[in-house]
Amino acid sequence: MRGNKPVKALPYLLNPNKSNHHDCVGMFVGILKGKLMKHAFTDLFVKNIKIAGRYTDPDTKGLNLQVKPNLQKYWAFRYVFKAKRYDLALGAYPEVLVKEARKRAISARNQLNQGINPKPHKKVDSDVIKEPEPKLTFQEYALSCIDMKRPEWTNQKHADQWVYTMEKFAFPIIGDKAIDEVDTEDILKILMPIWTTKTETASRLRGRLEWILASATTRKHRTGMNPAIWRGNLQTILAAPNKVRVVEHHKALSFKALPNFITKLQESDGIGFLALEFAILNASRTGEVIGGLRSEVDDDIWIIPAKRMKAKKEHRVPLCGRSKEILTIAMSLDPNSGYLFSKSGKPLTNMAMPMAVRRLGYDVTVHGFRSTFRDWVSEETNHSPEVAEMALAHAITNKVEAAYRRKDLLDRRRTLMKDWETFCTTTMASNILQLKTV
Repeated sequence: MRGNKPVKALPYLLNPNKSNHHDCVGMFVGILKGKLMKHAFTDLFVKNIKIAGRYTDPDTKGLNLQVKPNLQKYWAFRYVFKAKRYDLALGAYPEVLVKEARKRAISARNQLNQGINPKPHKKVDSDVIKEPEPKLTFQEYALSCIDMKRPEWTNQKHADQWVYTMEKFAFPIIGDKAIDEVDTEDILKILMPIWTTKTETASRLRGRLEWILASATTRKHRTGMNPAIWRGNLQTILAAPNKVRVVEHHKALSFKALPNFITKLQESDGIGFLALEFAILNASRTGEVIGGLRSEVDDDIWIIPAKRMKAKKEHRVPLCGRSKEILTIAMSLDPNSGYLFSKSGKPLTNMAMPMAVRRLGYDVTVHGFRSTFRDWVSEETNHSPEVAEMALAHAITNKVEAAYRRKDLLDRRRTLMKDWETFCTTTMASNILQLKTV
């Protein structure tokens, strides 16, 4: 009893084991007297404290142990200097044991006795080693750069190509290397194995590496010369790309085999097959089709905005009978979507049409069908090259020629695309067998 009030049951301050029995009894007696008695610090005593609070070492003036609610323990030297109280951190327990804590407290007290405030001269805890911050790696920075550059690309395929070439050729060699340590030898290790065998890819990769490293320099993540720069650097080591480049044409299907291919497309179920047929019939690029919106179609005209065109110029596409039929089917498959071709309201990925080609067992590219169209125009029709180029929406680099092409020749292109659709959807009889007569 304390006065007229009963003493409440107390939680264990210490683990109830034989080794600390006397400590526990001593502290409990102190509480019965109305206050927590000061107990000489030992490592065993400090280890077994199980109640949060501040504990004072009676053997070392100013040395305190602060126990947090999570039972983490920290040493502090409490003192007064020029009428102001300070708590000087001395480290955490058990990294700093009782003997070392007393040593640090006594050292601080000696400074105080000499009229020096020990807090500004706090010694760095020698038992706590601060780990150096990890350096930014090339892979981390490269991926962040690509994400920053994405808004300028109208076609997701460009970003995919950047990531692919980095993952395929660069990251295995310098991905884990610090961005500020990448040098010319590293760049050569990446480029030399593919410089003469995949020159176009290697040349583009070099440009991408140069841009990423230049960005790192601008952001002050590295200094010095850009090791991927061509002029005056790699130019003195690698052969000029235009001297070794073997132009890699997109694999294309012969126009003579196209009607049978279209027949197989029409016999296949799936939105990817519909999108591919639509792209072929309109000689369109992948990005133009998978990003196409239903709001862009006005009766029999599909108006592709400039932002999604490679030439950055609005392009009108005359839609013929089968193309309009395909759009009607696609709409019935996903009626609530805003896209021409979609699944559950989401546009198709860049791989949807290539996968459709592969499932049919053909080793050609989607872009190659534009070449198929161009070959057919040249070899099988009397349509002018100018109309064909307009249908393909090719950019005109010659300023004089561009001045003469102010109109988009829509009517002439409509006639061309009708002829193309008729050719594509008319199966060529290549499987006729001679019947034996009896």
